[in-house]
Amino acid sequence: MKLYIDILKGILEKEDIKVIFPNLNGINIKDICEMQCYKTLAEIKSVIEDDTLEDRECFWKIEKIISIFE
Repeated sequence: MKLYIDILKGILEKEDIKVIFPNLNGINIKDICEMQCYKTLAEIKSVIEDDTLEDRECFWKIEKIISIFE
């Protein structure tokens, strides 16, 4: 089986790849990135504005923001 995988890998490495996202017609890469950046910033803002956390829980706010970035 490993031989087949190695042969297939060798063949596919030489081929061109064309990826198509039919539902993203008319949206360019810049728009997609900006949408994701806006969503991320909105999540971070909601964490920062969360008044249910006390100052001693500030660490958890920071931790949550870091996890959003990841």
